[in-house]
Amino acid sequence: MKKYNFYAGPSILSPFAIGETAKAVENFAGTGLSILEISHRSKEFQAVIDEANALVKELLEVPEGYEVLFLGGGASLQFYMMPLNLLKKKASYVDTGTWAHNAIGQAKLVGEVEVVASSADKNYSYLPKGFKVSADSDYFHYTSNNTIYGTETLETPEVGVPLVCDMSSDFMSHPVDVSKYACIYAGAQKNVGPAGVTIVIVKTDLLTKEGLPTMLDYKTHVKKGSMFNTPPCLPIFTCLQTLKWYKELGGLKVMEQRAKEKADLLYGEIDRNKLFKGTVAKEDRSRMNVCFVMNDGYEALNNEFFEFAKSKGMVGIKGHRSVGGFRASLYNAMPLEGVQALVACMQEFEAMH
Repeated sequence: MKKYNFYAGPSILSPFAIGETAKAVENFAGTGLSILEISHRSKEFQAVIDEANALVKELLEVPEGYEVLFLGGGASLQFYMMPLNLLKKKASYVDTGTWAHNAIGQAKLVGEVEVVASSADKNYSYLPKGFKVSADSDYFHYTSNNTIYGTETLETPEVGVPLVCDMSSDFMSHPVDVSKYACIYAGAQKNVGPAGVTIVIVKTDLLTKEGLPTMLDYKTHVKKGSMFNTPPCLPIFTCLQTLKWYKELGGLKVMEQRAKEKADLLYGEIDRNKLFKGTVAKEDRSRMNVCFVMNDGYEALNNEFFEFAKSKGMVGIKGHRSVGGFRASLYNAMPLEGVQALVACMQEFEAMH
């Protein structure tokens, strides 16, 4: 039976990325050694990180004055590392979910933080709008896609100060004007690669703070080309294969079209099917993480549908405990066929009831 991977992360990868990684585990770049054991100082691995860096810049059209870093620690480390480097007087944040809330808590350890808005009052089921950001803020931080709750900011905020964004779960799913940002960071394990590497894009002329801990100073990693210490070689290699695949498909405009097509199909079925309903404001719905629950009066069917979907090959659709119900993650590597299969599953379940 065909399995469809809807897990929120670590998430689905393309067959191309998995296949090329499997080959490299056996024999990397014709060296007769595995990518798992190759020296990160070898010319073969240097070529990998150089090409991955160049492809991030190419796909996102990163302008001059920015550097791309491949770091460990996940986005959760960036919640502290980023403000340690960029917060000088005050920063502004918007609270749109668990990870945004955690980022706020870590930034408060560094300096003054102004929370300009929050959607916690309705369990993060919408995105705050119409808020003001202080002009003296060093930056405004937002989380572009809220994996747990299923909301997504698709338009770049216009707030009058440099932007910082945690793009972990919609990174590389649509074009971004990097020139408007002081820093973008993203854990790879949603749309680019396996867990273990975080991509950071930072504007270098903002890196003026001195006396920071060596490993937490962006300047350390800029100077050493992400090779100050041993980098996560296997995840970076898989990221490179994913980036190659994106380029071959036609780049981020194509990824955006694919994302919209898949999300529209699934949300259309949720809105049509009498058994289900969405959990967030329609104008704020995420293309990456589609959250839904049983409709009013059908709550008792929750576990039955989960087991039914599982029997049909739908893997990883259980919703986060904060929301309940179901969550289908439609990252870039999820084929349209997978969404069509889930929709057919929902329609069959509706016919049964």
